[in-house]
Amino acid sequence: MRYVFIDPDGTGGDWVHVVVDAPTGVFYQQEYGGTSRRQGQAEGYLVPMPGGSGQVDALATVFEPFRGGGAGGHVWEGAELDALRAAVGTVRFWACDGKAETPHPLRLDESRLTEADDAWLPVHTPDGPGLLVWSARRVRRT
Repeated sequence: MRYVFIDPDGTGGDWVHVVVDAPTGVFYQQEYGGTSRRQGQAEGYLVPMPGGSGQVDALATVFEPFRGGGAGGHVWEGAELDALRAAVGTVRFWACDGKAETPHPLRLDESRLTEADDAWLPVHTPDGPGLLVWSARRVRRT
C-alpha cells in the first residue's frame, strides 16, 4: 500500500482533483473541513481537473456561509443543495475511451451527502464513484 498526501504544505496554488474509487493500493490523503482540519483518505486513482481557479472559486463560495469551520454534519437542503450541485457541475471530467476524450460534468453523489464538506465531496464520474477534492482556501471569520 502507498499513501500520498495531496498538497501537504498548502503551497500548490489552486487545484481541483478527483480520486476515482478503485482497488489500486494507493490511498490519497487530504486535509479538509476548514478549521476543523479533518483528515480523510480515499483509495483509487487521482485525476487532475483542468480550470483550477474558477472551480475553486465556485466551490469556495458554497462553503463561505460556514465561515471556515467546515460543513461536517450539515443537512444540505433547498437552495444550499442546489448551489452545491451547481458548483460540482462546473467541474468537467474528461473521459477517454482510448480514441477520443469527452468532457462530462461531475454530479454530486447525493447518496453520500453525509460525507460532504469543504474540500471533500462525493461525486459520480464517468469512471464511477469518487471524491472531489480541492485546495481549500481559508475563509476569514468575521
